[in-house]
Amino acid sequence: MSSNRLFGTFCLSSYLLSLSYGTTFLLAMTLRAHGASEADAGSVISTAMLSTFLAVIFSGHLSDHLGAAKSVAFGAVFLAAACLGFAALPGLGVAMMLFGLLLGFGWGVFYTLGPIIVAMLIEPERRVKYFALLSGCMMTGIGTGPLLGRVAQALGYPVEAAFVVAAGASVLGGVMFLLMAPRIQQHQSAVAVSRITPVAARSVLSSKAAFAILMVGLGGAIFGGLSSFQTSYAALLHLDYSLFFIGFMSAVIACRLLVAGFIVKRDPYVMACVLTALIVLSVLMFMYWVASPGGYLLAAIVLGVGYGLTYSVINGLAANEAPAGQTAQALLLFSLAYFIGVFGFPLLAGKVIVEAGMAALLQLLLVIALANWSITVARLAWRRRRAVAVA
Repeated sequence: MSSNRLFGTFCLSSYLLSLSYGTTFLLAMTLRAHGASEADAGSVISTAMLSTFLAVIFSGHLSDHLGAAKSVAFGAVFLAAACLGFAALPGLGVAMMLFGLLLGFGWGVFYTLGPIIVAMLIEPERRVKYFALLSGCMMTGIGTGPLLGRVAQALGYPVEAAFVVAAGASVLGGVMFLLMAPRIQQHQSAVAVSRITPVAARSVLSSKAAFAILMVGLGGAIFGGLSSFQTSYAALLHLDYSLFFIGFMSAVIACRLLVAGFIVKRDPYVMACVLTALIVLSVLMFMYWVASPGGYLLAAIVLGVGYGLTYSVINGLAANEAPAGQTAQALLLFSLAYFIGVFGFPLLAGKVIVEAGMAALLQLLLVIALANWSITVARLAWRRRRAVAVA
């Protein structure tokens, strides 16, 4: 198998596994149909954060023991089991929480080790581009997940059918990772040991990579908050939620696959500032501007451009600003921060919707988006001050 074919197969497998996470954006609608609320959906999604912590922390140890590709295949089993559980038991209960835990573990292992596999296969000067390619394929799968629910409804099937399809895709993706394992294992030594330790964590968080790690957590909260309850937002405005995922997914994919190569050649500090400003703009659009399908689609596209390209830029910064020999550990912490935002924030978001309404959630998301943008402004100001001091 050639290197290009290997990476192509890796991206296809990543797409298949990403469908499982994408279908979780249907949980709010599914649970609401069975008498639950957005707060209940947020609770199920946030249980994934607990197992994700374990997955991120121990995925390095698992990778060192089994190999990165086999570890991802192992995680695919948990993703498939979670999706089948969501399909079979759509009501809120202990079992639903258990399936949330399974989802978190499977997705945590895959999402953490995916970039590390890229770091194994690709030399440092080309990693940002290939991180963008990987994240584009993953976002395609994430965006396809909720669209499966819309297609199922159009064909006369229940929304739960989307979970069944995602389970099958996870199994297929896991098998493909097993087949790739021997080739990927040959590159395992290209990146230092993947396990995270307290000493390594302190070292990474004391470096410049800490800014990218904080930013991905804030960005994950915005993405998780908007996506997890987009079906509720659309219902309030009598819009089709599929427009959001079509617009967002198309923008992210197009940007990461077509524009990211141009962006990563520019000053990453400046690009991060401009792109996080777009995220702020998108939240403002969701708050005050969306009133028609066209406006809804445009707001989703602006969010996709800002979020999609910001993620690619800060992913590269996390890897390249990490201390020497600790690239893998920086990427592990990067993933952990992302999961705190994307899985942890929906718990708060669901409660905010139930107690204060969707408008209150959007106001909270605006505060988070402004905080994220302010980090980039502060970094630019600090760099300029240092340059003037040196001069």
